Amino acid sequence: MSTSSSTTGILLIAHAPLAHALRECALHVFPDCGGSVAALDVQPNQPPEESLAQARILLEQLGTESTLVLTDVFGATPCNIAQRLTDGVRSRLVTGVNLPMLLRAVSYRNEPLESVVNRAVVGGTQGVMQVAIAAPQNQNRRKTHDQDPYDHQQ
Repeated sequence: MSTSSSTTGILLIAHAPLAHALRECALHVFPDCGGSVAALDVQPNQPPEESLAQARILLEQLGTESTLVLTDVFGATPCNIAQRLTDGVRSRLVTGVNLPMLLRAVSYRNEPLESVVNRAVVGGTQGVMQVAIAAPQNQNRRKTHDQDPYDHQQ
């Protein structure tokens, strides 16, 4: 799973089977991202120490200088494990992962960690919207997709 150290690695830690399902979706869109995206499905009744040990192995296997850790629910076991894993400097944690967030992070994984974190949060936030049932011409369109006017939503 080792990849270039200039790439930000992405480690998904979520309730089973979400982490691996999200990784498979990312591979569907970006077939070349396999080496920089790892997944840990936290199994029911698995001791947190065991999951933490697995997460540390995956983090090491990514072999990246920096890592974005994405979890599903703040305060739940996967997030608690991730909080013990991340240091806030070489690794950062974002919770509430969704597919738009992951795709945005993968798209910009060659940027510095802080940029990947910001883009992931924006992508995840913008990926959540109510869609009207009416005809498409009645949909409200956003004027911009990101803080960067030259950026494109995934």
